[in-house]
Amino acid sequence: MALSKSETQQLLERLIFEDTTPADWVQDVWGLSPLLGDSAAKLLDVFQAVCDRCSAAELEDLLQTLYENQMES
Repeated sequence: MALSKSETQQLLERLIFEDTTPADWVQDVWGLSPLLGDSAAKLLDVFQAVCDRCSAAELEDLLQTLYENQMES
């Protein structure tokens, strides 16, 4: 069964940011180091751009690949 784009994005967020929201993750990193916080904010922008520009099928394929790679590690 195919996932919706929003469901896939939520799973990707959970995989990357674990139990925190992406915005909270950026703030946490920023609190540790402003230089790393700036990079974290840029990374979140790129993540959101990828999610916006990819089709649901492409995002689902990315999610599957990431899960498979995580299982191999």
